[in-house]
Amino acid sequence: MSIEQELEQFMSGLKKRNPHEEEFHQAVEEVATSVLPWYMDHEAYRKAQILERVTEPDRIVTFRVCWETDEGDVRANRAWRVQFNHSLGPYKGGLRFHPSVTQSILKFLGFEQIFKNSLTGLPMGGAKGGSNFNPKGKSEREVMRFCQSMMTELHRHIGEDVDVPAGDIGVGGREISYLFGQYMRLENRWSGVLTGKGLSFGGSAVRTEATGYGCVYFCEHMLAQHGEEIAGKKVVISGSGNVALYAAEKAIEKGTKVVTLSDSSGFVHVTDGLTEQQLHFVKELKENRRGRISELADEFGSVKFYPKARPWGVDCDVALPCATQNEMDASDAIELARSGCLAVCEGANMPLTADAAKVLADHKVLHAPGKASNAGGVAVSGLEQSQNAMRISWSREEVDERLRSIIANIHARCVEYGHQQGRVNYVDGANIAGFKKVADAMLAYGVV
Repeated sequence: MSIEQELEQFMSGLKKRNPHEEEFHQAVEEVATSVLPWYMDHEAYRKAQILERVTEPDRIVTFRVCWETDEGDVRANRAWRVQFNHSLGPYKGGLRFHPSVTQSILKFLGFEQIFKNSLTGLPMGGAKGGSNFNPKGKSEREVMRFCQSMMTELHRHIGEDVDVPAGDIGVGGREISYLFGQYMRLENRWSGVLTGKGLSFGGSAVRTEATGYGCVYFCEHMLAQHGEEIAGKKVVISGSGNVALYAAEKAIEKGTKVVTLSDSSGFVHVTDGLTEQQLHFVKELKENRRGRISELADEFGSVKFYPKARPWGVDCDVALPCATQNEMDASDAIELARSGCLAVCEGANMPLTADAAKVLADHKVLHAPGKASNAGGVAVSGLEQSQNAMRISWSREEVDERLRSIIANIHARCVEYGHQQGRVNYVDGANIAGFKKVADAMLAYGVV
C-alpha cells in the first residue's frame, strides 16, 4: 500500500471515530502527512499503533458552568478540559474563553500542544481547555463569578503534577488571577497549578511577551539558515493581542519595519512602519480599554484602516499570522507569494488552512508551523513551573536567555528532521521531531 493510500485509510478511520470535528481532522492530517513516510519505516511504532493511540485523547472532561450576571440573571455555559497525552510530563496547555470554542477546536489545540511541548525539551504533556463564555462586554464582577464557578469544577481535574492550565484567547492575567484565587480557596494550599500568574504571586518574567518574542526569535533563525537577515525586512502581522503586540515589539527591536496589525473589525496599514509611540497606544487600547484597532487610525493620520479585511495583500518580506486558526486561506497565501514574501512564521495555532500551507510549499516560501514558532509561550510556562517548584524567581534577563536557547534548540531539531535538498521543510521537521520523542516514550511504557 502506498503512503497516500495509508494516509487516506488512516484519516478515513479517524473521521469516522470523530465525526464533524473539522479542525481536529485538519490538525491530525497535517501531522500524519509529515510523519507517515518516516513512521512506515519503523516497525516497532507501527506494531504498537503509536499513531492511532496518539490521536486519541486520554480523556475529555465536559461540564456546565453556571454564573450570575450583575442584574441577577442566571447564565449557563459549557466548558471542557481535553487531557490529550501525558507521556512526557503533566498535561500542559491553555484555557480559551470565546463563543467559537467547541470540542473540535479544543481537540485540535490539545493535539498540537503534544508536539509543541515535546519540541521544547521540557517535561510537559499536551492538553487544552476552555469555554464558550465570551468575556467581551462583561463586567469585572461577571468575569470573576464565571471564573470562580468554572474552577469549582475544574479543580478536581488539575494539579501541579497532573495538569497545569495557562491562558489563551480570552484568558489573560485577570482571568488567571480569578481562577487561581478560587483554586486556593477550594484546595487550601498554594501550588503552581496555573501559569501566567502575576509577578507578585508566582508568575514568571517574560511570560506575557514569550509567544510573540519566541516567534520572532524563530523567524530570525529560519532566515539565517537560508542566508537572510531579519533586520531591514518589511513585516506583516495579523492580530493585536499579546502574541501580535509582543511579536511587533521584538520585530521592531530587531530592526524590521512592522506595517500591519489587525482585529476582527479589519486591519491597519502603517506605511512607514509602526513606531514605539503607536505600539504603546495599541497596547493601552487592547490591554486596558479593550478598544478596536481602527482607533489607531483615528489617533494617527499616517495610519490607514481597512474594515472587514485581512492584511495579507500588503507587500512584505515576512508574514506573522498571530490572530486565530485558519485566518489565512489559499488566496491569501497566493497574494503573499506574489509579493515576494520570504517566510511565514505562525504566531497563532494553525492559522493557515491546509490549502494555504500547500500554496506556500509550492512557491517555496519558508513556513514555520505554530508548534515550532509559537512554542515560546509554553516554554516560559514550563520555566514558571520550575520556578514555582523550587520557590525561586529568575530575572527577566535569565528567563529571556533560557527562552532564546529553547527556541534555538527547536530550530535545530526542525533542521535535523526537515532538511530537504538544501532547504528546510519546517512543517515536516517540526512534526517528525515532536512526534518521535512522544512515540519513544509511549513505546517504552508498553500498552497503556
